[in-house]
Amino acid sequence: MNYDYEDDDMLEEAIEAYCVRCRETVEMESPTPVWTRKGMPATRGECPTCGGAVFRMGKTSAHDATNRPTAIKVANNTRAKLSQDTVYIACVTVDMAFAEQLADDLQKSGIANWIHGTESEDVNWAGGVHPALKECARMVFVLSPNAIADETITAAWRFFREKRKPIIIAQVDSAAPPDEIRRSPRFDFASGDYKATFRQMMQALNQ
Repeated sequence: MNYDYEDDDMLEEAIEAYCVRCRETVEMESPTPVWTRKGMPATRGECPTCGGAVFRMGKTSAHDATNRPTAIKVANNTRAKLSQDTVYIACVTVDMAFAEQLADDLQKSGIANWIHGTESEDVNWAGGVHPALKECARMVFVLSPNAIADETITAAWRFFREKRKPIIIAQVDSAAPPDEIRRSPRFDFASGDYKATFRQMMQALNQ
């Protein structure tokens, strides 16, 4: 059955989201309920100022009319299911909206990706390394003060560094990268020009 979002109360409500390009919170236009690949509800829309895509995590009444997809499961230790060129996006929950936008744009550009999850059932750092870290060949580290302070994010990029796998930094807030990866290619998405910065990062990923 087709669901008409024009009749939904969601469009009558102001839904705010942070725009990476404008570096401010805006009231999104054309909000659409979506589900992330891990089965988490979110809303995708457009920035009224620059027209860029914006995300906001969380469930709304509009999600009630959509079917929640099955969350993508990462491979276990015995059978790899992620392609070898998959990009691991390391981010904390507060930066998830940017990570989802980045993942969506990478996917449209033909680059498969896996977003880091901090749920206890998803990552058991005490019991060993998450399989996605072993299977992914490249990492995009979403750099922010919260990411630097997060132990699981630190464990993720350190594992990549120990395995000599390339790490690219996507900076979304004022923060200096850890000394161990300060020489990694860094792209400042907080500068305001998302498209140009994304193109530059794509060139680095394709090298």
